[in-house]
Amino acid sequence: MTTKEQIIQALEQVPEPKLLDVLAFIHSLKRDSLPSPGVRPEVWQAYLDSEREREEVYRRLANS
Repeated sequence: MTTKEQIIQALEQVPEPKLLDVLAFIHSLKRDSLPSPGVRPEVWQAYLDSEREREEVYRRLANS
């Protein structure tokens, strides 16, 4: 079984309300690996740190 198949199988076990958290995590993984062209690494890291600090606030707003 491939890793992708294992992930899909595990997702089928996740309760519906938690799937928003999973989706947010997947988006964060994609954001972490895609800095904008020309952005210095320390600036990108500061941005990511700021987003992580506010992630719970964003999640609560999305769920309200």
